[in-house]
Amino acid sequence: MSELPYKSIPEMLKANAARFAGQTAVSYKKGGEWISLSYEHLYERVLMAARGLKKAGVQPGDRVAIFSENRGGWAISDLGIQMVRAITVPIYATNTAAQAAYVINHSEAKIVFVSTRVQYQKLLSVRDQIPDVELIVSYERFMGDKALPVYTLFQLSEISYPLTESEQQEIEAESEKISSEDLLTIIYTSGTTGVPKGVMLTQANMIADAWYGVKQLGGMESSEVFLSFLPLSHVLERTAGYHAALMYGCHVAFAESVDKVVENILEVRPTTMVSVPRLFEKIYSRIYENVHQMNPFKRKLFHQAVEIGRQYVYCRYVHRQPVGLLGIKYRLADRLVFRAIRQRFGGRLRFFISGGAPLDKTINEFMWIIGIPTFEGYGLTETSPAVTLNNIDEVRFGSVGRPLEKTEVKLAEDGELLVKGPQVMRGYYKNPEETEKTMTGGWLLTGDIAKIDGDGFVYIVDRKKEIIVTSGGKNIAPQPMENELKLDKYISQAFVYGDSRPYLVAILTPNLERLLELAHQQNLSYFDMEDLVSHSRVRALFAERIALVNGKLPSYETIKKFVLIARDFSVEGGELTPTMKLKRKVIYETYRDKIEKLYLENGNGGKG
Repeated sequence: MSELPYKSIPEMLKANAARFAGQTAVSYKKGGEWISLSYEHLYERVLMAARGLKKAGVQPGDRVAIFSENRGGWAISDLGIQMVRAITVPIYATNTAAQAAYVINHSEAKIVFVSTRVQYQKLLSVRDQIPDVELIVSYERFMGDKALPVYTLFQLSEISYPLTESEQQEIEAESEKISSEDLLTIIYTSGTTGVPKGVMLTQANMIADAWYGVKQLGGMESSEVFLSFLPLSHVLERTAGYHAALMYGCHVAFAESVDKVVENILEVRPTTMVSVPRLFEKIYSRIYENVHQMNPFKRKLFHQAVEIGRQYVYCRYVHRQPVGLLGIKYRLADRLVFRAIRQRFGGRLRFFISGGAPLDKTINEFMWIIGIPTFEGYGLTETSPAVTLNNIDEVRFGSVGRPLEKTEVKLAEDGELLVKGPQVMRGYYKNPEETEKTMTGGWLLTGDIAKIDGDGFVYIVDRKKEIIVTSGGKNIAPQPMENELKLDKYISQAFVYGDSRPYLVAILTPNLERLLELAHQQNLSYFDMEDLVSHSRVRALFAERIALVNGKLPSYETIKKFVLIARDFSVEGGELTPTMKLKRKVIYETYRDKIEKLYLENGNGGKG
């Protein structure tokens, strides 16, 4: 690990507090105004938090939990925890009280940082289940209950009392004892099935992933502005949108919430962002909805511009050929069409990084066409997370890029992707059995079926456990089909099912805006959304849309029947993980009766 620039995140922060002292490190919105902390000021706040944690009795190796949405306090807490050589245990802000209690108990955290009264109330409701918790530290002021003491981060940090020189020296001396192999964090996988597992990641794991990930992108200037909106409790945002940014002296602005991202983009005008495919799906859908409303001339101009853009992108970036006259055509298309689209992203956005789930090839191409290259990568919580990443010089649409430097990949006999590298976890916390199942001979078994082409680009086919095996013995990957369905202007989300069954069925959620527009145009009579999705004309429309997708597939992969439900799958509803992956078992159990009915109709039931 000697090639890495730092042995720990605290060492990095101290160095950058001097190197980029007056530059903005983080910013967040409070009371309608953006508040910024310079690198020097951030470091001071982190040292104060560390001082408070030491006074609260936190010892090296202790676990300290953070139960919060993204905000400045999250970063200050996490860095303060590391400064005293403790271990950060993030909890998704969307977790229920019971889920949070599991993580707290399993990690044996005695102190929990929370964002608001809402998270505090969750913990208070399960106080009897978390008896070892001694202290709650909140980022907002409110009255707590004597059964669960609460202080603010300001109170813990004793913000009114400047750090003395001796206090700073004592904290820095402690942080200098951190080795690269010390645990930085335990992240409990959200998981699409089963009980969460605590992934143990070291300082070296996360520094290596951030360092080699940025090298794969060709480096980074300190002038970059990140807008952070994915949960910091997820390793993708933490490494790519937070650690990597601070490592290079960049500015990280924390979005107010997922709902405010569009508004915050225009305020912050970021140069780069990390996202999951759901955002790009919504961007793509919204743009094409607007095109649908245009007059015929503008609509034709848009489609011509997109076609020119597609040819230009493939010529310049994929085939690496001179663009010639095509470059002039693209510049004209850009001036007439694409520039206005980019202004909706603040006008400075240079690129996106996409991870967490497969990004549809058509949507990825479109983002490049409009002048916002979107670098799709692949990784797991267990790999800190990045394993592979496309970049401006090496891109293959449909692939997740080539492995990062110092990272090896290979395929097992059944096509499962195996990974070895400096970013691979130490193991699962207090779970040697699962660690042994997942690590073999130094290789991590990813659980993903993949292909690797002659140039070393990796293509993810599907999750090994999610491959559908029909009763006819056909192996079918559901994700590509679901992605194809989601490209339809009327379909928001899709879930394909058919394991051990004679044919495939789907649960679809509609694009409600489009559906309501259709109902208005055709004067459909309905009582509520449940009534509308069961309307015969609506069902006929969705049958037609599925038929268009089926027409591209072999007969055994076609969807024979479907269920249309009146709302999107959601994290709150339990159907999605915090990174927007489908929880297949939950969706099946939730809609079991509707799914089973599709197989019972026409006497074609059972699992035969």
